[in-house]
Amino acid sequence: MSVAEAIISTLRDRGMTMALAESLTGGLLVAELIAVPGASHVVRGGVVAYDTAIKQTVLGVDADLLAEHGPVHPEVARQMADRVRTVLAVNGKPADVGLSTTGVAGPGAQGEHPAGTVYVGFALGGRVFAELLQLEGDREAIRKGTVSESLVRLHQELATA
Repeated sequence: MSVAEAIISTLRDRGMTMALAESLTGGLLVAELIAVPGASHVVRGGVVAYDTAIKQTVLGVDADLLAEHGPVHPEVARQMADRVRTVLAVNGKPADVGLSTTGVAGPGAQGEHPAGTVYVGFALGGRVFAELLQLEGDREAIRKGTVSESLVRLHQELATA
């Protein structure tokens, strides 16, 4: 069973839903999850907030935070993960799990952040946190690595929740 299949199975067994907010992964993360049969019972959808302004206007990430630190920041990842749950609410009910990605895929650096600097945001119940990934490789490897690592870490969190 793949990690994506395990996540879908776990969430379905628990009657939980999830929503995703992606920047550098540009929809790859939600595509990986919805490739799993039965994902429609769990995955609400995803927001590709590639442009920094969309992180603020659609997802509600704090404008001052973005102005001061830019999009590659752990608090940005946390807010993206937390707020996408409400953005993709159904009948007023937010998703149970939020997952987000923001970072630098390359080929070059973005400000002080080298390519491969990625923050993954998690929102599970009342817990909202971010993890730093330091990935190597070309743009494609960084984007795919972000998807893979995000799913592995979400699976680990669900196993201990």
